[in-house]
Amino acid sequence: MQKFWKSLLVSPAILGAILLVDATALAGETINTSENTQPQLVVTPKQKVENKNTQSQVTSVSQLSDVQPTDWAFQALQSLVERYGCIAGYPNGTYRGNRPMTRYEFAAGLNACLDRVNEIIATATSELVTKEDLATLQRLQEEFSAELATLRGRVDTLEARTAELEANQFSTTTKLTGQVVMAITDVLGGDNVNGVDAKDNNTTLGARARVELNTSFTGSDTLFTRIQANNILNPNIGTPEGSLSFAGEDGTTDATLDALWYRFSLTDSTEVIAIANAGAADDVTNTVNLFDGDGAFGALSTFGTRNPIYYQMDGAGLGVTQNFSEALALSLAYLGSSPNDPSADNGIFNGPYGALAQLTFQPSDRLTVGLTYINAYNQELGAGSTRANPISFLESELTSPPDVPGEPEPVSVPFSSNSYGLQASYKLSDNFVLGGWVGYTNARNLSTQGGTIDRGKLDIWNWAVTLGFPDLGSKGSLAGIIVGMEPKVTSSSINEIDEDEDTSYHFEAFYQYQVSENITITPGVIWLTAPDHNSDNNDVIIGALRTTFSF
Repeated sequence: MQKFWKSLLVSPAILGAILLVDATALAGETINTSENTQPQLVVTPKQKVENKNTQSQVTSVSQLSDVQPTDWAFQALQSLVERYGCIAGYPNGTYRGNRPMTRYEFAAGLNACLDRVNEIIATATSELVTKEDLATLQRLQEEFSAELATLRGRVDTLEARTAELEANQFSTTTKLTGQVVMAITDVLGGDNVNGVDAKDNNTTLGARARVELNTSFTGSDTLFTRIQANNILNPNIGTPEGSLSFAGEDGTTDATLDALWYRFSLTDSTEVIAIANAGAADDVTNTVNLFDGDGAFGALSTFGTRNPIYYQMDGAGLGVTQNFSEALALSLAYLGSSPNDPSADNGIFNGPYGALAQLTFQPSDRLTVGLTYINAYNQELGAGSTRANPISFLESELTSPPDVPGEPEPVSVPFSSNSYGLQASYKLSDNFVLGGWVGYTNARNLSTQGGTIDRGKLDIWNWAVTLGFPDLGSKGSLAGIIVGMEPKVTSSSINEIDEDEDTSYHFEAFYQYQVSENITITPGVIWLTAPDHNSDNNDVIIGALRTTFSF
């Protein structure tokens, strides 16, 4: 008996590979292809339990209506299957093919029974296998020896290919992704903005390239590393208004470590993110804007991407999100802009920072509301008028006497601010999303710079209304309209900073066309009335054509 059984043990026990074997192709015949034309085979009784997400299993061969029950082999396999529970079909009782079970399909079922009996004997429960069943298996194995050998060869090939893929894959824990944004930009109108002829800007072509490493050690955590090069520059129009969301700072193609963070779940309802470099608000909370695509997708402008108060969050630090329920979450975060600098007025706690608290309410899939508070030191909004960014404004307007002959040193006045934001997005239908926000910032200077300026406060407001049209024209495409007021100084008690007397409006429209799964093309236009909140300035029109490649 032992010698006899050794002949059965040579059959392979790789059942999963059977799903990949095209039985009809092996037989050299051609049939019409359809989804899931091959059966699922199982080798253990544990897999007989109902699976509501996929398909229920069938443990009786007589339930497989497309298998002819007249052949002796069918009767023999039926007995083995029902005795040892070693094969399963589809819930409708068929193999989902358009012909009776082929010899190769039958051989696959036989192979499953051989593996199941092997398992029983290997676990020292051979008394459960009768001599009659062993004899039946030997006869079936002899009759289907050619088909079993072919299956064994296919399994060996699959195993070799799998081993080759594992040996040559990039990493067992890391997924490599990338993104390239190419943009053509130009200023189409605007003669004079604060003494700058905006139309003197030439048409430009630039690119932002990112390589991203997404690593997971446990399956529920993420270590994110991004390397970036970006030579796209904003056009010089004499005001921070209308800046582009995908533009860089220095216009070089030097590659730098642009982002590095680690996200993990502390509990089932608590998520933590530790950021080592280039963190932003969208890393630590939901900015509640359909058009927030981090420059690659959605809005073309910095203002249209998110409420400008969020731009005070920048650098390295920690973020925690506590989900009280599916509808309510609280996000807390602290980011410092110069955490690696040990000099005076720098470091993670003594340098520029932003501290955020946001309550996000999502009572349904259609409605999301965010209530935001940000306390910041030496951070700016990055959009709006020059006066709405007081640190930069004073540096450009005031100078102090130089200590030595040469260019005078710019004045650096520290500011502290408290900002409040209300953001909302409502999905009226699958093809129409209404959104918007309002933001208020109260900023005060913390130094007079030796009497150079007076102490005081600034009140800065901004707002926007957004209209989104998902899947307009084609699946995956997005049309967007943004109307709003970029940050404006509405009140000032600092003598050196006047309030903005007029109101500039920001109009933006774009159409993000989904060319393929990996390519989008986005033409758009930005129109600024009374730029820098000054009616003496001519309107400015900025055109952009952005193409995004994802891989």
